[in-house]
Amino acid sequence: MLNGSGAGLVALVSTRVVFDFGAVLFRWRPAVVVSQHLPQHARGLNALQATVAELFQGYGGDWGQFDLGLADAQQTAERIAARTGWQAAQVRALIDAVPDELQPQPAVLALLLQLREQRVPLSFLSNMPPPYADQIEARWPLMSWFDSGVFSGRVHLSKPDAEIFLLAAQTYGSAPADCLLIDDHPANIEDAKACGWQAELFTDALGLARALRARGLLR
Repeated sequence: MLNGSGAGLVALVSTRVVFDFGAVLFRWRPAVVVSQHLPQHARGLNALQATVAELFQGYGGDWGQFDLGLADAQQTAERIAARTGWQAAQVRALIDAVPDELQPQPAVLALLLQLREQRVPLSFLSNMPPPYADQIEARWPLMSWFDSGVFSGRVHLSKPDAEIFLLAAQTYGSAPADCLLIDDHPANIEDAKACGWQAELFTDALGLARALRARGLLR
């Protein structure tokens, strides 16, 4: 969790833009990761889709506990292997490979940097287990991109739980009504709105730019 690293910035708007990470700011292609590390369970589109669903369980279940910081990588691999019958070593290799998949999406990063240049307050809210959060912080200059942020695995709360939206707004030092979530999951969008946030469903960088301009946040 980052706090207050935007010293010297004078916000020209009150709205704080809050970025999700996976499949928004960072590339996330679960089917590619599964194809690379569980190829015997990904032969054909139907098998691939079933394996992705069984592995991630909609980011609930075993993976959800990992996101919450309530299970480490090895425990998660063993639990998934016990549930599915897959080889634990293969599952662990997949888990360890995920940070390499999480690369910034250039068009979205460009929008973020443009917002930063315009002095729009910026934060993040990501469902991310601690080892992934540590690696992302080590690889990318989050302290330069954002004023503040919350990782689910460090606070043991995750989207779309209402409590994480309340905690995040407090962490950012912003009123919920001033927080604008950019997220690719409809459930997160709806629950953020229920907590008094603004929200935009992310589909691609072009759509995000259009939405930000419509809100007067992007020139």
